[in-house]
Amino acid sequence: MSEPIDLPRPTRRGRLLRVGAAFAVLLAVAGYVVVQYLSGGPGAPGCVAGTGDGQGSAFALSPEQARNAATITAVGTSRGMPERAVTIALATALQESGLRNLDHGDRDSLGLFQQRPSMGWGTAEQIMDPVYSAGKFYQHLAEVPGYSRLPLTVAAQEVQRSAFPQAYAKHEPDATVLMAALTGRESAALTCRVAKEAEPGDPARVREELRLVFGDGVVEARQPAAAARDVVVPVRVTDGAAASGTGRDQRGWALAHWAVAQAEELHIARVSYAGRVWSAEDSADGWSAAPATRAASASATEGGGARGGTQGGAQEVRITLAS
Repeated sequence: MSEPIDLPRPTRRGRLLRVGAAFAVLLAVAGYVVVQYLSGGPGAPGCVAGTGDGQGSAFALSPEQARNAATITAVGTSRGMPERAVTIALATALQESGLRNLDHGDRDSLGLFQQRPSMGWGTAEQIMDPVYSAGKFYQHLAEVPGYSRLPLTVAAQEVQRSAFPQAYAKHEPDATVLMAALTGRESAALTCRVAKEAEPGDPARVREELRLVFGDGVVEARQPAAAARDVVVPVRVTDGAAASGTGRDQRGWALAHWAVAQAEELHIARVSYAGRVWSAEDSADGWSAAPATRAASASATEGGGARGGTQGGAQEVRITLAS
């Protein structure tokens, strides 16, 4: 008669390792679910700023953040502020509000820059206007001697008087990427993925928003008769843009990127500039060559080589509203 065999019992250490591994898997699954819930899941609206060729650094942000970043940038360049000032402003807003127009904060702090009515920044209603709050930030920044040569944390702190001045530093790389895209230094460098089912857009509202952020005269009072659902923005280098070092092509891309950033809010279906086009219908694809440009490129290739010259539409940004 054989003796019973005593099988080795699992050790306490082995049980703990298995329990720990199972718990780690559970946490990973839970984390994925939370991220998908908060972000809206794959295909949810969102924007990416980077380099036009996709080879450099990139920064992902929500449509709301993109709208606010584009406003901050446009207000700065329209005032003739240099790119360094725009970077400082964007980094400050990233730290203070995450580029969200908050209706709350520490004590009576409000808005993108968490400005306080009690400290003379304006009324609560004014501070909650991104154009106003950005303008006030630049106004105070311009009063800081040599701000463009100061470390970003020092320049921002001179304006904000924060209890945590070093916190601005961690946002400088992302703010630099945003600045390069939204000032138009990088072409086709901001794209947004938006829902295809858009409400009809209002050309009058788009023209007014352009005027508020870029200044009077940015849009012709009388639009071309064939524009219909379009808003045509001539690309002119204004005094403010020239003062900030912006050339014509950079100015065009700044306007085009602003329009893409506003696409969800203003129900913009299409933006075209310099032979490139972004459309809400194909927003996941980003910027692509306009149909006429693709046809001309194919024709040039068949004819033995591409010809030089300026691409069509380089003198205007065309914003087409959803209908």
